[in-house]
Amino acid sequence: MTEGTQHSRVALDNSATSRVNQPGREEAVVRAGSHPVEHESPADWGWHGETGKWGQIGGWLTTLIILSYLIGNHEGRVEDLWLYAIAGLMALILIWDLRRKKTAWRR
Repeated sequence: MTEGTQHSRVALDNSATSRVNQPGREEAVVRAGSHPVEHESPADWGWHGETGKWGQIGGWLTTLIILSYLIGNHEGRVEDLWLYAIAGLMALILIWDLRRKKTAWRR
């Protein structure tokens, strides 16, 4: 279905809706007499952006699981390089997160 067909179908299927242009976003279809949501903060839905100690524990366990893939019967070493790189990147991110949490009060 082409975009033009979709727009005409929305107008034909339900006369109680209208199209609204949103700056920086896609076009919205809203009920007549109302306006689209401007912005919803993740905190409004209960997300505050921190996983706490369980995020760190899960991250380190995942890093160890990735490193456990090095044990096996594969012959090529390209896979090993990828596993080392991914585990190293994850460890760097986890260490950065720990350091960021420690120094957050100084700002």
